[in-house]
Amino acid sequence: KPRKEMVYYQNIDSLASQEKSNSYEIKIQPDDLLTIVVSAEDAEASVPFNLGASSAGGETAGQGAAPSYLVDAAGTIDFPVLGKLKVAGLTRSGVLELLEGKIGQYLKKPIVNLRLINFKFSVQGEVTTPGTFPVNSDRITLIEAISRAGDLTVYGKRDNILVIRELNGVKTFNRVDITKADFINSPFYYLAQNDVIYVEPSKVKINGAAVGANT
Repeated sequence: KPRKEMVYYQNIDSLASQEKSNSYEIKIQPDDLLTIVVSAEDAEASVPFNLGASSAGGETAGQGAAPSYLVDAAGTIDFPVLGKLKVAGLTRSGVLELLEGKIGQYLKKPIVNLRLINFKFSVQGEVTTPGTFPVNSDRITLIEAISRAGDLTVYGKRDNILVIRELNGVKTFNRVDITKADFINSPFYYLAQNDVIYVEPSKVKINGAAVGANT
């Protein structure tokens, strides 16, 4: 296949350095599962803020368990003492700021630890190992996701990768060309929760399959 169809980041030298790439944060969405643990100098005073939620395993959180909260369809969580809180659309930092501000009315210098524990993505099509993969951090790039799936096969179209993403309850369909390095500036360089990546097969693969089907 021609080099222009196979090589990634072909114009990388023409791009300015991405100084702000580390500032990216995912936004909380309905159906996200969050673990939130509150602590303070007065350990006993923080206990009410860690009760009543479900543990990550689905049971009521007990002593030593990390309380988890499912973001409902309205984008809210039901938090002890504070009640319903709207978190969908906020970044992780935004949720921390919201919680620290409200809990700060009850506790002195509260410390809030928050993790998204059901962040996952799926890769389909012309990759070595298609499947659904969990993410243990707060972000992952498209290239990292493709690498997790064993990279594209020689038949995968690198200039027309489909990223299916849900935004505000609406499915969006977006095309990414990873042979051109400027895709790192696109909204799809970093993945969002539950993104689906589809790598389309080349005409060579499609035509070969069609010929095989007729023999």
